[in-house]
Amino acid sequence: MEQAKKPLRIDIVSDVVCPWCAIGYSQLAEALKQTNTPHEIHWHPFELNPNTPHEGRNYREHIMEKYDTTAEDVKENRARMTAAGAEAGFNFQFTDGFHTYNTFNAHQLLHWADQQGRMHDLKQALFVAHFVDNKNVADSTVLADVAANIGLDRFEALAVIADQRFANVIREAVQHSKQQGIQSVPSVIFNGRHLVSGAQGVENYKNILKQLADMPE
Repeated sequence: MEQAKKPLRIDIVSDVVCPWCAIGYSQLAEALKQTNTPHEIHWHPFELNPNTPHEGRNYREHIMEKYDTTAEDVKENRARMTAAGAEAGFNFQFTDGFHTYNTFNAHQLLHWADQQGRMHDLKQALFVAHFVDNKNVADSTVLADVAANIGLDRFEALAVIADQRFANVIREAVQHSKQQGIQSVPSVIFNGRHLVSGAQGVENYKNILKQLADMPE
């Protein structure tokens, strides 16, 4: 009798305010579904803009400054992301006032949720809170509300942020990823060995999954 293969371990290094992380995961999820691949997902923190203030920064201005680009370039990139997201089932709601935020507290809350087996659910909820509902995901009240909406304890969520319970854990995890050579997100590691960077598209992810399925364990 053939033994069932172990679930594919998928480690994803990403940030809550990374649009291509939301797109890439949506594409990967669809590829996993279409290939019926048994899997387990583990999220890891990355801070795209650790110096962003609590109140955030206008996304367009931030991108123009960071990449020395124009407002028209940002507009075209947003349209490209919106189309890619829609194709993968994620509906961005970009506005002129859309902001990017500091995610250090969000990563601490994700670590806390992981201890209850709910990290994946909270990650998806935070993507929606930020990119669909345009919420300030640096704000402790917003974060606690998002946690409560998926059934986690709101008061404990507030306490986790207030006492910065997992600050050192997140700093060490972010540093560890950098030491592993990860400089951009999303970075997806399959079975701890095969690194794939960027949003690859459903078909490319399906091809990767099929190649991995054919490999000896």
